[in-house]
Amino acid sequence: MVQEWHKDGFLISTDVEKQDITEIHRYLTRSTWAPGIDRETVALSVQNSLNFGLFHDGAQIGFARLITDYATFAYLCDVYVLEEYQGQGLGRWLIDCWHAHPVFEKLRRIMLFTSTAPWLYEKFGYQPINRPNYTWSIARPDIYLRAKKSSRQA
Repeated sequence: MVQEWHKDGFLISTDVEKQDITEIHRYLTRSTWAPGIDRETVALSVQNSLNFGLFHDGAQIGFARLITDYATFAYLCDVYVLEEYQGQGLGRWLIDCWHAHPVFEKLRRIMLFTSTAPWLYEKFGYQPINRPNYTWSIARPDIYLRAKKSSRQA
């Protein structure tokens, strides 16, 4: 079910059809967490997630994506607001809307990784884990850049 919120000429929508893959890709490829990501991967990730697109005058200016089973777990990722729109409380509103979504109330665990805005998430009750042998991952931050290099060499 599509959810939408309106505020001061801005729109946040979960409608996957409204998400501008080109604009999301343009931002993510220059982000600190997905440099070099290809457009096809972005499109597939949006198709398979609960998305919160932030729009102004029809243009996508922000985004947040939840990877979720809609029952117990969600991973919040790819959160951004374009630089020229920052400082207006839009990032906070984006998270407010995610927390207002019906799926939020059902979830036992919500994870996120951030190096750029811990102060924002802390305001919403997110806490660092930082416990030995508790959270584990395989991290490949340069995966998209390596894939591009490999395809050029082939």
